[in-house]
Amino acid sequence: MKKILVLEDEPNIRSFVVINLRRSGYQPIEAETGMQALNQLEENPDICLALLDVMLEGGIDGFEVCRRIRASGSKIGIIMLTAKNQEIDKVTGLMTGADDYVTKPFSPAELTARIDALVRRLGDDAEKNSFEITSGPFVLNTRNRTLEKDCKRLKLTQIEYQLMKLFMENPGKAMSRDDILKAVWGENFSGELKTVDVNIRRLRIKIESDPTDPEYLTTVWGFGYKWGY
Repeated sequence: MKKILVLEDEPNIRSFVVINLRRSGYQPIEAETGMQALNQLEENPDICLALLDVMLEGGIDGFEVCRRIRASGSKIGIIMLTAKNQEIDKVTGLMTGADDYVTKPFSPAELTARIDALVRRLGDDAEKNSFEITSGPFVLNTRNRTLEKDCKRLKLTQIEYQLMKLFMENPGKAMSRDDILKAVWGENFSGELKTVDVNIRRLRIKIESDPTDPEYLTTVWGFGYKWGY
């Protein structure tokens, strides 16, 4: 379960955020002051993302916590929570090392969506990464057997999924049609090599911006194909 630091000095808002994080499958770590937040980060090195309230009463504010996190070399995700809809607060947060910001009042759905997107983009969750293969704009989930391009789900047949898995696990490696046929269809498949070409053409229609001039799944003339990204 991914740990999320919640730095918020208003109990009602903090409780609201914590409840919704738990409902979304996260483990919230609470802090009321900037110093408490820094202590929690030290005690919980597996925190993957921090929600930092900008305006805190006295002491260390959210901006300073953000600066210290980045000064330490930490790569955790940081989202600033601000009550002010002012450009300077957004710019200051991003300049101090924040990845994103959310302006109060915010909905649970908006906050969760921002957190999910950031955790995914930064790849801070080791468990998730263990069954995801990333290549350029593509993310192949081997547990759910799904493929996304630029965060948009692509509908694949099982053969197309197996082809993508084969290529993404072997980037830059030229594979013959015979090798592809055996890996995807099995050693005992009695079909023709042309089967590979037909399915590659169908797959390119789904993954390439221009299937006639493929950028990712390229042809090795007279031999086979390779994942060229």
